[in-house]
Amino acid sequence: MNYADYVADFNTGDDAALVEKWYAPDCAMRSSTRTVEGRDGLRAFLDWAHDGVREIIRPRTVMHRGKRLFADVDMDFVCRKARPDFPFGALLPGDIMTVRFFATYETNEAGQISELCTMAWPAEQGVSKAPMLSASAGGRASYDGYAAAFSNADMERAGRYYTEDCTLALPNMPLMEGRDAITGFYGTMFARVREHLTIHQLVMDDDGIAVDCTSTFTAVVDAPDFVVAPLKAGQSVQTHVFVHYALRDGLISEIKVARAG
Repeated sequence: MNYADYVADFNTGDDAALVEKWYAPDCAMRSSTRTVEGRDGLRAFLDWAHDGVREIIRPRTVMHRGKRLFADVDMDFVCRKARPDFPFGALLPGDIMTVRFFATYETNEAGQISELCTMAWPAEQGVSKAPMLSASAGGRASYDGYAAAFSNADMERAGRYYTEDCTLALPNMPLMEGRDAITGFYGTMFARVREHLTIHQLVMDDDGIAVDCTSTFTAVVDAPDFVVAPLKAGQSVQTHVFVHYALRDGLISEIKVARAG
């Protein structure tokens, strides 16, 4: 078993392909709270566990002997929809929770996992933390968390992704300087008009993000003076935009928005 290849496949978020490729038909997953048996059982568990949550493995120590593999890993759980029932603690869109696990894998003659046993620490105890936004699988998943928090009108969580001196340049608006100015602007706007981001294309490295997306603005109350278009309560308007984010130390330090066309 090549654990680096397993981790790369796990971190794509394609659970069905992961189970089919890496797990034996009669596999078992055991933890202190449950036992899951067979591929169908494992798929059902992962469908539930990953509903609105991306799980990212970051190995700390890996030891391999014969058909047994031991891994000490940090797992990042990136939330895209509310999960009050999440087993390690309630999550809201934009939250990133890290849990440390010990895991042992036993493989069969075909090299597939026949048994996975795990134990975990309480959330955020004894963990390492990765940059929130980066070119890594976890960093890209975290942008989805940021977009979900923003679309949920939760600027307390979306604001966690900004540097303190972050700037925002919007078309036909004065430059906004500082995290508080940006979160304050959107907090005021969201009381009248919500904005939902639909991502069409995303290009990302450790220094920046380029996004092609549609912003859908929906009025919560009448907004006759809304800058994009006058809206009555319940009405929506869409605009196609390109957004560039500059990153510094895993956080957004600059946002530039341009209308497409």
